[in-house]
Amino acid sequence: MLDEKDILKIAQELIKAEDKRSPIEPISERYDLTIEDAYKIQLKVIEMKKQRGERIIGKKIGLTSKRMQEALGVYQPDYGHITDRMIIEEGFPIRLSELIQPKIEVEIAFILKKDLEGPGITVADVLSATKGVIPAFEIIDSRIKNWKIKIQDTIADNASIGRVILGSPMKDVFGLDLRTVGVVVRKNGEIVQTAAGAAVLGNPANAVAWLANKLSEYGIALKKGELILSGSLVAAINIKEGDVIQAEFGDGLGSVTAYVDE
Repeated sequence: MLDEKDILKIAQELIKAEDKRSPIEPISERYDLTIEDAYKIQLKVIEMKKQRGERIIGKKIGLTSKRMQEALGVYQPDYGHITDRMIIEEGFPIRLSELIQPKIEVEIAFILKKDLEGPGITVADVLSATKGVIPAFEIIDSRIKNWKIKIQDTIADNASIGRVILGSPMKDVFGLDLRTVGVVVRKNGEIVQTAAGAAVLGNPANAVAWLANKLSEYGIALKKGELILSGSLVAAINIKEGDVIQAEFGDGLGSVTAYVDE
């Protein structure tokens, strides 16, 4: 277990890395930290962001695919916080000059119409608490050099979130089977990946239920109005200046487009 001095020191390193766009050496190689330590560092980072004016508007869930879990040697998802300054309005560019080593993930985002407080939250509870779902991109970014991460590194680094783009429309979940909703992802007009909602823990709503139950261990509830990114349906996509990425969902869920600028 790390002491408070080390937790603060690492959090300050991560904030500085983000601000200066200068990644740091893997935390897990320099400290013997547990997953619990990593979440304490994340919360310290978020506390510092709030102190400088950022506002928490939701949560993101990561490591929802078996492939990613196996790559990091873990068997559970993780989560991070979304702040208002992470949102990019659709049509505005992703600015590489503001990020370090970004990639794009394709997600189904949930907007909650009532609180969700575990333990014991089920898929049915999630769906009844959902105002609607929206196609979304998460632009992941790591403050750790060369994405050389273990689960402790990504958790401490706020689950490697960078930016979020929400598409349209918001669709009611009534009558929508999130497991079978398909998505076609194009990069500069060429199809690069396809997937279905079941790629995320069998059902994206399972991921939201996991998050509500996990947060209950810390006495935290998901709140009405929060934005929840449920996890990527596809492998992360590399991006460079000039790229245009589009994800088109089936069943009337709509689409989301991202433009990449310098």
